[in-house]
Amino acid sequence: MLALVVIAALAPGLLTHYDPVKLLLQDKFLPPSAEHWFGTDDVGRDVYTRVVYGARVTLLSTLMVLVLAASIGTVVGALAGFYGGWLDSAVMRVTDMFLAFPALILALAINAALGRGLTQAMLAVAISWWPSYARLVRGQVLSTKQEEYVTAAQVMGAPAPVVIGKHILLNSFPPILVRMTLDIGFIALTTAGLSFLGLGVEPPTPEWGRMVADGRAYLLDQWWWTTFPGLALFLLVVGSNLTGDVVREALDPSLVNR
Repeated sequence: MLALVVIAALAPGLLTHYDPVKLLLQDKFLPPSAEHWFGTDDVGRDVYTRVVYGARVTLLSTLMVLVLAASIGTVVGALAGFYGGWLDSAVMRVTDMFLAFPALILALAINAALGRGLTQAMLAVAISWWPSYARLVRGQVLSTKQEEYVTAAQVMGAPAPVVIGKHILLNSFPPILVRMTLDIGFIALTTAGLSFLGLGVEPPTPEWGRMVADGRAYLLDQWWWTTFPGLALFLLVVGSNLTGDVVREALDPSLVNR
């Protein structure tokens, strides 16, 4: 399922020959057929084509948010866990403040302050998402830095960045990778939610959340306009969660027999 979304994002031209933004008013509100698999919208654009091209926007924005949030959270959590003391206390209190708000509500407030646009939406989601990684990495660092090989590296005079990066984070990476895989779907939903509310991508760029918002007024009569972008989001979320389970089992074989 996740592979279908990736293929659509990488090579949309191989899956459809229609233009995702060209207006064809004479073809508006056509139901699903052999010519238009997912029907057409209110200005005659092929919904299947827009869903295919929307995969690129949705997946790219999701991955950029994921990398940014994971990078910030990893650095902050690693420093807090390694040095401890007042730095750990200060970072964790800030993290707790961010975690006190639901991610979508916090992202909505930040996005409203930054303004409309896909870049602003990605920054808003990343800012609201990094605390979960900071707390996860901090816990991994606190347990890993007590290992003998870390102590040996410090005794041999390895600088702190080398100890943190080479000896601690590399051995703490599997849980982070599993969390990132599982977060793909949830970040995609949050980003699509901002677009649904009009704060994300601007029309006529095809994006699944925006397509669901545009078609909701016609849901009873032209159901296909909203249904198929919603199913695409469903496919991405389920696929990422199943992939996360596979990655977790691969990195921790003890879970296979549970």
